[in-house]
Amino acid sequence: MQGVVKVYDTATSTGVVLLDADHSEVYLRPGSLEGSIFRMLRQGQRVVVDVTEDDGKRFVTRVGLGTEGA
Repeated sequence: MQGVVKVYDTATSTGVVLLDADHSEVYLRPGSLEGSIFRMLRQGQRVVVDVTEDDGKRFVTRVGLGTEGA
């Protein structure tokens, strides 16, 4: 799924991605960037994400460049 980084806090490694498909928010939690090329994200950055649901909330499990799979 493609989306845009809405907010990212470098101190806590948490944030929110707004998905293109339905404009819903998915959450970045500490560890979401592990295994990706990113060390941090910036507001407005286009990304491709894999998403999982846990306790009724959706979380990012993988982050890639915004042009992957486009």
